[in-house]
Amino acid sequence: MVYTEQLPRVYNYFRYRVGDGPLAEDLTATTFEKAWRGRGRYRRDLGAFTTRLFTIAHNVAVDYFRRQKADLSLNETPPLADAAPSVEEIAQRRADFARLSALLSRLPKREHELVALKYGAELGHRRIAELTGLSESNVGVMLHRIVKHLRAQWEDEDER
Repeated sequence: MVYTEQLPRVYNYFRYRVGDGPLAEDLTATTFEKAWRGRGRYRRDLGAFTTRLFTIAHNVAVDYFRRQKADLSLNETPPLADAAPSVEEIAQRRADFARLSALLSRLPKREHELVALKYGAELGHRRIAELTGLSESNVGVMLHRIVKHLRAQWEDEDER
């Protein structure tokens, strides 16, 4: 089922975009609701359903950011849980996620979107290219540069 398969990817996309668990949940729900309501307009010959789903998710994010004027707080965002981590691990994950969120928030919107699609939604370069209108190779080059830039900023903060 598409919902079961794509729910974690859409949710993670929003976590990378807004960083807030409950907000990411709301935006994910809105995305699936819009996809369900528009299911009659979907045409297989125009592209994969996941492309349509992430186009809807992108538009939901754009609409959300248009309505928001204040910066979003990412300090209380819990990490995604795999197993039962220790209190120290939880604290470190939260600190790392908050730090990464701060670095991501400084990126231009287009670059932030690419990172969210790649690492939040776990989409491949081809799918990202379809969603953004960029070439597949351009997506790869841009993501490489963005990650390199983020790593350099992370290391600069470590040195301080």
